[in-house]
Amino acid sequence: MTILDEKYARFESQASDVKIPCFERNGRIFDMIISQQLNRPILDDIYRITGRLRSIAKSKAGSVFLQSVLAHKRAMLYFAQPSSRTFLSFHNACHILGMRTSEIRDTSVSSEVKGESFDDSLRTFSSYTDLIIMRHKGQNMAERAAWLLNNFSNRPVPVINGGSGSDQHPTQAILDVYTLQKSFEFQGGLDGKTILMCGDLRRGRTVRSLSYLMKNFNDMKIIYAAPTSFQMKEDVCQFLQRHNIPYRMETEALENALPEADAVYMTRIQDEHDEVAGESNRTNISRFKLRLKDMAIVKASAVIMHPFPRRDEIDVAIDPDPRAIYWAQERNGMWTRAALIAYIFNVHDQIMNY
Repeated sequence: MTILDEKYARFESQASDVKIPCFERNGRIFDMIISQQLNRPILDDIYRITGRLRSIAKSKAGSVFLQSVLAHKRAMLYFAQPSSRTFLSFHNACHILGMRTSEIRDTSVSSEVKGESFDDSLRTFSSYTDLIIMRHKGQNMAERAAWLLNNFSNRPVPVINGGSGSDQHPTQAILDVYTLQKSFEFQGGLDGKTILMCGDLRRGRTVRSLSYLMKNFNDMKIIYAAPTSFQMKEDVCQFLQRHNIPYRMETEALENALPEADAVYMTRIQDEHDEVAGESNRTNISRFKLRLKDMAIVKASAVIMHPFPRRDEIDVAIDPDPRAIYWAQERNGMWTRAALIAYIFNVHDQIMNY
């Protein structure tokens, strides 16, 4: 272990709320690393910025204006883990705001294959660009990147976590909350709703990040539906307890919880995180799939969501149902990520006042 590794290990051991100021500058978000950084005012701001972006971009003049907002900035998309939606949505979010982009989507085509350290690679990227957006299969790698650039670089640049191991995916949680806010806009908002999360909750970074954001809304209730071996980890449950968010675990069948849900958030089995080959296949998940016949017991006002990619946990026959909003949810990613980038660079007032 190097001296740098030892220093980061001390930082990593700190509680999340202690780390949060390290990702801020002048009381504002500088790096977007963990969902716990986000509060209700920030989420509401991103909601409004997203809506304004979409409205402005409908016209050619508006699109040209948006492309001038960050035309002087460059972004690096460092995706060391396979991605389609997150990569493309960030790539196009940057283009909406006029940012030029460069990318590495496989470490085998970077100097890491020659033995360059992760730390040196990140410091190199920061020399050429004004923003690093990254996805990595390792735990907390976006956190380490932000910590490194804030403390050991002559040119610190913001880092956005596009997915880190099985731990966090905060920008997915942002677009999920935006989708929920829009869905319940005429039903009293997101406050007071019951969110049912189903699938591989133990290793699902999307449901972990979304769970953390529920602290920003009132009278929320969470139901975790999964086989015992895939149930939510204790750290998230302890977080919910600290914030007085009621939750329960359904380990028998998804259908037992469906009638209660205002939003059903389905996820796939995260077998890329198997510690032993074939580990996921040893768990029977047949009772935790959403079938067409199940829609009869889902509330008429409820919504069905999925972060994708999808396997067979949602029957494609459900897609035409107006309660199935996962394709709209997917499209929301590009716009909310553009709003987040505008917020980080503090140009959102220009957009709101256009």
